[in-house]
Amino acid sequence: MLETPENINVLAINNSSENHWSSRNIIAAGQSAGKTLMENKWLKNIPPDWGHYLAGFVDGEGSFNVSLRRKEDHTMGWQVVLTFNVSQKELYILSQLKKHLTCGRLQHRKDGINYYVCANPLAIMNRIIPFFRKYRFRSVTKKKNFSIFSQIAELVYRKEHLNREGLDKIIELREELNKGKGRKRKYSIQDWEEYKQENPQRLYAKPRAFREERG
Repeated sequence: MLETPENINVLAINNSSENHWSSRNIIAAGQSAGKTLMENKWLKNIPPDWGHYLAGFVDGEGSFNVSLRRKEDHTMGWQVVLTFNVSQKELYILSQLKKHLTCGRLQHRKDGINYYVCANPLAIMNRIIPFFRKYRFRSVTKKKNFSIFSQIAELVYRKEHLNREGLDKIIELREELNKGKGRKRKYSIQDWEEYKQENPQRLYAKPRAFREERG
C-alpha cells in the first residue's frame, strides 16, 4: 500500500544503501537540515487562502513527473530528472505559484499555453514538497502521485540513484506514477532491465552536491 502524503517523512528513508559523502555533501546536508525553522517561517508567511487555492489549482492542472534519460557520461548510464509543472493559458495564477513557492520558472509556448516549471532537486525538496504537505490535495489520484514523487525525490536527494539498488527502487516507483491512459514515456522499466543485462559491471558513482536554483 502506498503512503499518503501526510505520512511521508521526506527527511528520512528506510532501507537506503550506504553512500560515501564528501565534506561538501555533509555540509550541504547539515545546512539543509538547519534550515527547517526558516522553511517553517516561509510556509507560515503564505496566506492560507492563497495556499489552499494554489493547492486546489494544482490538484486539477499540475503534474509530478520523473523522466529517465540515457547518459553514457553518467556513472550509472542513466539520469533521473524530477519535474513539477503546471500549465494554463492565464499567466497570473502561475506567477502566484512562482511568487509563493519562491522557486521555479515561467515558460510560454507559441500556442498561448503558459507553464510553471520546477526541476531543481533542492527546490523540490525544500519548497515544493513541504508546501503540498501543508496544503494537501483532495483528489485520490493526486495524493497517490504526490506520494510516489516525494519518495523518489527523497531517494534522489540521498544519492540513491547513483547505485543499482537505488535506481531499481526509483524505476519501480516510477512505474506507478501517473498510471493510466495517456502516459507517454521514452524509456520504461523494460529498457532499464535490458540495460542492466548488457552492463552488469557498471560502477557506482561518487555523490556530488546539488546546486541551488538560480534566480
